[in-house]
Amino acid sequence: MFEEASEVFDNMFKSSFPLTFIVFIPAVLILVSPLPAEAAHEFTVYRMQQYDLQGQPYGTRNSILNTEARTMEADVLSRRCVLMRLADFSFDKYQKALRQSAGAVVIMLPKNMSAMPQDVLQQFMELEPDMLTTETIVPVYFAIEDDELLSIYTQTLTSSSSQGSLSAAEVLLHTATANGFQMVTSGAQSKAMGDWAITSLEGRLTGVGGEDLPTIVLVAHYDSFGVAPWLSYGADSNASGVSMLLELARLFSKLYTYKRTHAAYNLLFFVSGGGKFNYQGTKRWLEDNLDHTDASLLQDNVAFVMCLDTVGNGDSLHLHVSKPPKEGTPQSSLLKELEMVISSQYPEVKFSMVHKKINLADDMLAWEHERFGIRRLPAFTLSHLPSHRSVQRSSIMDVRSVSFSRHGAGEPPSGPHVDVKRLGRNTKVVAEALARVIYNLTEKGAPGDLQIFTEQMQVQEEQLSAVVEWLTAQPRAAQLVDKDSSVVSTLEYHLGRHLKDVKRHYVKADKRDPEFVFYDQLKQTMNAYRVKPAIFDLLLAVCIATYLGLMYLAIQVSGCESGLWLRYQRRSPGGRFDLNVFNLINWLLHEVSKGFKLPFPGLPAELRGPVWDRPQTHPAQSKGPLRNHQEKLRLDRAAGSTAARVDFMNQNHPLSLPVFLLMQQQVGGVIFYRSFSNTNQRLQKVTCRGSCEDGRILPHAGGKSLVFFWGIIVCCLSFLLLHWSDPLIQASEDPLSYPSVQVGVQSLLFCLS
Repeated sequence: MFEEASEVFDNMFKSSFPLTFIVFIPAVLILVSPLPAEAAHEFTVYRMQQYDLQGQPYGTRNSILNTEARTMEADVLSRRCVLMRLADFSFDKYQKALRQSAGAVVIMLPKNMSAMPQDVLQQFMELEPDMLTTETIVPVYFAIEDDELLSIYTQTLTSSSSQGSLSAAEVLLHTATANGFQMVTSGAQSKAMGDWAITSLEGRLTGVGGEDLPTIVLVAHYDSFGVAPWLSYGADSNASGVSMLLELARLFSKLYTYKRTHAAYNLLFFVSGGGKFNYQGTKRWLEDNLDHTDASLLQDNVAFVMCLDTVGNGDSLHLHVSKPPKEGTPQSSLLKELEMVISSQYPEVKFSMVHKKINLADDMLAWEHERFGIRRLPAFTLSHLPSHRSVQRSSIMDVRSVSFSRHGAGEPPSGPHVDVKRLGRNTKVVAEALARVIYNLTEKGAPGDLQIFTEQMQVQEEQLSAVVEWLTAQPRAAQLVDKDSSVVSTLEYHLGRHLKDVKRHYVKADKRDPEFVFYDQLKQTMNAYRVKPAIFDLLLAVCIATYLGLMYLAIQVSGCESGLWLRYQRRSPGGRFDLNVFNLINWLLHEVSKGFKLPFPGLPAELRGPVWDRPQTHPAQSKGPLRNHQEKLRLDRAAGSTAARVDFMNQNHPLSLPVFLLMQQQVGGVIFYRSFSNTNQRLQKVTCRGSCEDGRILPHAGGKSLVFFWGIIVCCLSFLLLHWSDPLIQASEDPLSYPSVQVGVQSLLFCLS
């Protein structure tokens, strides 16, 4: 088989230049495409939340995206990826895209949030809960703007908005010729994450003076929450609460080091996980300590539980309670001490108590202290927010303090953030009030302006800032923080520096009836490919069909005796093939004009060159293996060239394709036929008339079927090159796996065979 193939290629290379050119130029064009094979842009996208809480689904339910980009200005959004900038975002537009069955929504966020107006940020924060509760089947992603992404948005906006003022024909032409962007994500469909564990940490400072000592519990949840988990940094809620808890642990650990200041109170510090998911970490911790063990500080004398949430900003502090404290209780004492410290040391701070009963009918608890209140433990939450419905607690806009370069002197940046000075002030207020309760300073006659934490014991703002910076440097959504996360291990390290008996507590969802279910594929890479619209393929198919139809019509009207003649000159016994393109064009125009009965004078003779007459059929050669037409070899010795045409129909070939051969020889009128045999697929010698001296077999384009034959090759090449230039195919690791490329390659190889 290899010997036969080598013989074919040897004859092909020796025969003539055009044959080699025709056979191998498609492969060269395919392999060496002038178009770049890179995507227009590659960027990271962050998917909207997807979780189930108590059987209720929240967020988007899909993650696969492979659609064409559009903006809200387009008339048709169905099955399109809608690009929206934050400055132009509104819930009505978002709902409109979902109602029109958009394929996906990508919301573009600016790099610098401080550049956005306060009303825009506030509006988006108010819409985040509505976006999560709205049933969303299509994927919703968030992307950070850069120059290339803005360029894609601008081009898409121009393409989408220009269609409204055009006619139907102009819209069709614009749609077919314009370049679009195909948005494709690299990930798979999202699925539930099994056996996901939420981790919580506890540590303690044991009091002195007896066994049944009262216990004060300080709690702060470390996880963050927002519409997109990978964009949820939770600066004020609740990196500020965790940093305050760690600073209080450092301060009181120093006091408990010395006998003179070792108080008769147990201090229990708890950093909870899953706080944004109905405080799952706190719930399991209470169950473990109250239901599954007999030795726990929570089962003894609990003075009160103070939860710290969003304490990093504002000039007010609110004590949220489920039941107002009774007079003479430790809770009442803390309330009075807070009022005294604030009024005497920080009169600019407004302090108030906010009473809200626990509503067990709600799917979500308002504050973390309600978890303790359900178990009848006295608890409250300290926050600078007046209501649990504040949108700052669950927003991706809750980030660390941003640059003031775009703001005036002393003017705060837009959106929620952490002010370290105010955080340090609030930390000192809580520390002073706790110390006055623990050491009973009011009953001992200590003045209200007495400051305990000064000099070596003062609150370190640098430490607070470092903790906040570290926590807000990474997203801390519960789906992203597992038991091996650096967040958990670092928190455990800091607690272990100041506290004793630091432990971990894990909570996993019940497999039979899970209270919470998390899903993966929350961060993906999106590629924006520059492509032609789908209607371009339709118009291309129409053009190809029209071309083939015209060529077939030209062949039909040209008659059975029409043929294409190729001219070559014999410069040596080996010969050299030379294609006269102008003769070919002249013949095509002549045949088409004759079929449509149009006058055609023909191309100038100086362009066409010499043309040989068609050889006449010889009666003596009407026998043999030739079908339909038999031609006699005509030798033009005077011109020094040879031309011949032979039509041979292989009856054994399954597709009965005509084989065209051209023969050149030095002396004599010899016809040498070859064809493919269906039995062994090899070139066989069929017949030889006369005496054969030094015959060479060359392909010859002749007969009416040749026009249609080359038309198919042109169409295959066009189809293949257009699809091969598609960036989606070029960027693929296995381009031949695409069905369109396979069809083009197979069709081309079939025609060339």
